[in-house]
Amino acid sequence: MNYDLIVIGGGAAGMTAACMAAGRYGKSVLLLERNPRLGKKLLITGKGRCNITNNCDVNGLIANIPRNPRFLYSAFNNFSPQDTISFFESLGVPVKTERGNRVFPQSDRAYDVAAALEQELRRLKVEVRTERALRLLLEDGRVTGVRCESGVEYLAPSVLIATGGKSYPLTGSTGDGYELAKQAGHSVVPPVPSLIPILTEEKDVKDMQGLSLKNVTLTVSERGKPIYSELGEMLFTHFGVSGPLILSASAHMREPDKGRYLMEIDLKPGLTEEQLDKRLLRDFSQNLNRDIINSLGALLPRKMIPVVLKRSGIPFETKIHEVTKEQRQTLLRAVKAFSLHPTGFRPIEEAIITSGGVDVKEVNPKTMESKLLEGLFFAGEVLDVDGYTGGFNLQIAFATAHLAALYA
Repeated sequence: MNYDLIVIGGGAAGMTAACMAAGRYGKSVLLLERNPRLGKKLLITGKGRCNITNNCDVNGLIANIPRNPRFLYSAFNNFSPQDTISFFESLGVPVKTERGNRVFPQSDRAYDVAAALEQELRRLKVEVRTERALRLLLEDGRVTGVRCESGVEYLAPSVLIATGGKSYPLTGSTGDGYELAKQAGHSVVPPVPSLIPILTEEKDVKDMQGLSLKNVTLTVSERGKPIYSELGEMLFTHFGVSGPLILSASAHMREPDKGRYLMEIDLKPGLTEEQLDKRLLRDFSQNLNRDIINSLGALLPRKMIPVVLKRSGIPFETKIHEVTKEQRQTLLRAVKAFSLHPTGFRPIEEAIITSGGVDVKEVNPKTMESKLLEGLFFAGEVLDVDGYTGGFNLQIAFATAHLAALYA
């Protein structure tokens, strides 16, 4: 069975590449997906809403790619967020831009994005088979096709690996693409979780479980050197912390162990320490005879008050007029630099994406073709690139898929 292109993986990158190769370039395309249905991981992105891209320029994209950003310059220049928006609107998926330039389908349904791609595959007569690709067929330094677990062989002069990473294995991201790449002689940077909740040494996070903080600044330091600082939202959990700020911070961290990283939360980033001290004195003056545990409601979320007071060493029953200057300064520091010590990540299966994958030094950034084997291409998360939350990872998938389809 002969084709112009075989695409391995029916996720965001694979479906997009198949649509483009068949529709824009008139190629006969076979799409192999081990799951009975396509786009399983796409359906759960953006909490089921599918944040398809980020409506910014190329420099904005690059600034949000912590891993090998320069490798993506050609891909982004050839297929920008505006191209992604136009592509999906041409498929009948109108979009909207929300806070932080995040782009979603107007329907707020990831299903509509996956369904539009599937419908386009059918319209273009892309052949889709539920098969697991087991081996690449190689001959004279080039790829010639794929052998599947069923024993069937499919032939093509170009093969695109778009199998994703190792996160969310129930969606089919089981690392198959890494093994196929190794067959062609490629190096694979060991995958580690990225965009993942973080475990903390502090046990008082349990007392704040479910508390969401907005408009706080998180700063992460590695052995005393700041490596990440951003304003946004986060969430306390029974094991540590999660939420957009934490997920993005995790992309800068490798194997957190005790003492390596420090996270500090500025609960009042809009106030300097001097301004916050004046605010505290003003609040205190209105509650002079009340217990301090009942006097901080205007300053802190209810669940945080006992935790902050314990960290400040101030007994709950202390009257406001009894609070010393030293205690007030300790309280101020706890509000401006609420500290947490990471001890690890949640399991890789819970990561939104994985960091690591096919070494990009062995892939041509202008074509997504292997430098080691003619006719072999890569797209999406299988590559050693990853971005923050906000639509950047799907933009990587669509842009690399476009380049691969163009040159395959």
